[in-house]
Amino acid sequence: MNIQYAYQSWLNSPMLTQTERDELAALAGDEEDIRSRFFGPLEFGTAGLRGTMGLGTYRMNLYVVRHVTQAFAQVIMEHGPQAVQRGVAICYDCRVNSQLFARAAACVMAANGISVRLFDALRPTPELSFAVREYGCTAGINITASHNPKEYNGYKVYWSDGAQLPPAQAARVSGKMAQIDIFRDVKLMDYDRALAAGLITLMGEETDEKFLSHVMAQAIDRQAVIQVADRFKMVYTPFHGTGHYLIPEALHRLGIKHVLCVPEQMELDGTFPTVASPNPENPEGFALAVELARKEGADFILGSDPDADRVGIMVRRGDGEFVPLTGNQTGVLMLDYLIGAMERSGRMPEKPVFLKTIVTTEMARKVAQTHGVACCDTFTGFKFISEKKNRLEAGGEGTVIFSFEESYGYMLGDFVRDKDAVTAALVLAEMAAWYAGQGMTLYDAMERLYETYGCYRERTMNLVMPGLEGMERMKALMASLRADPPAEIAGTPVAVYKDYASGAATDASTGAQTHMELSGSNVLAYQLADGVTILVRPSGTEPKIKVYILAQGETLAQCDERIGRYQDYWQAVGEKG
Repeated sequence: MNIQYAYQSWLNSPMLTQTERDELAALAGDEEDIRSRFFGPLEFGTAGLRGTMGLGTYRMNLYVVRHVTQAFAQVIMEHGPQAVQRGVAICYDCRVNSQLFARAAACVMAANGISVRLFDALRPTPELSFAVREYGCTAGINITASHNPKEYNGYKVYWSDGAQLPPAQAARVSGKMAQIDIFRDVKLMDYDRALAAGLITLMGEETDEKFLSHVMAQAIDRQAVIQVADRFKMVYTPFHGTGHYLIPEALHRLGIKHVLCVPEQMELDGTFPTVASPNPENPEGFALAVELARKEGADFILGSDPDADRVGIMVRRGDGEFVPLTGNQTGVLMLDYLIGAMERSGRMPEKPVFLKTIVTTEMARKVAQTHGVACCDTFTGFKFISEKKNRLEAGGEGTVIFSFEESYGYMLGDFVRDKDAVTAALVLAEMAAWYAGQGMTLYDAMERLYETYGCYRERTMNLVMPGLEGMERMKALMASLRADPPAEIAGTPVAVYKDYASGAATDASTGAQTHMELSGSNVLAYQLADGVTILVRPSGTEPKIKVYILAQGETLAQCDERIGRYQDYWQAVGEKG
């Protein structure tokens, strides 16, 4: 793309408002800023689009949203009149411009004659996945940047099964975007006119109730909650986001009497004024929740990210301090609890299956297999988990009872095909109440699981490579690791080297290769002689390479020592790369 040509095209476009033209005109002479905005388009992939907000082709703005929606509309229309009639469901979160972008997407779809079901206000991501399935829509659109900082927004796309867009359809949308002009070729329609014409239908409380009925059906042991309801206290925070209503409502319907919500963070605000980052993976965001838990004598804290697809927890330790549990620890606790609760209640299916990603703790596999539950791996992302679930269940190979990935995402039941913080919150609260009835906190429960299944620790590192050169650095690092695989890492020999792009697993000592079940993803893995596994992959949504260190050992201290050693090694690799 010719950067100056793209800049001038925007500057001279009659589609822009005078204020927008003035903003771009003020950039004249600032070559670096112009380049950062116009060096290329935001890349559309299976996760859709995500980027910082502002004017330009490499920013999230009204025109980029309209452009991608026109491309998506053309893909839908190619599937025939029935796909057009079934239409799309559209949802949005609390972020700045989210409602504006959602309505813009709805209007472009309507201008193309495609029926739209638009939520009347912000809603959790899992409810969008549910709505696509419940109303038989062809596709779904969610305006959200999940847990990214406030400067970001995004455009997440779903297909008819309620899962994120599969790679083949994503490639078609990307191809259409390259063919159509961002201004000239986009069809537009007035929002009020589209409503009046019946091309846009608003969804509201009726969809909430349908969704909640499925959520509540995932409760297994309500009696455990009833037994401790008078004394069990928990704290909840939505971090200013979309979990603010449905999660407390689900918890109250479960029977939890004392759901203490952080008042400052119940306020919907896309600038996230009380936290540096609205990410439940970051313990510092829970400061207000911890303060409230100490004041009220609660043992359990739960927080959901702005679009309510991820959930993180903090639990009281024996010394009274609150500590975070990782996504892996939380998932293992849930898996162990669900298996036990299903067995106690007679709800375990005949051929139970648990799904996890290749970067998720191996402790979960140990828990599942100990109880006779099959464990299957997928690539990172719930679109791959959903595809695996669909294939297994359609083929009669088993029933998926639970799925999770290490990045605080959990999926239960059969009514969504994405991460679901609403249902996860329900099960986590039930689990915490069940353990409270035994005189245990979730910290105590995790300690018991280590005694039962062995010691496992995990660490995720982010080798951040910002700026325009970041993508090239990421590509170069992955290429060099492929061209010259390390024979040892931090002094420990590599036993097996795996390249998930080709699907080849290579025995480091003999050079013998075997073909893995999974292939086609830009991920490298190293199984070391001490039992540690390290996986390396570029992020699909942010300018960083992610390194996952999965350790097991005789003690937690031994696991931590190994992780620290390998962390130093990869930090040095990132600085060089």
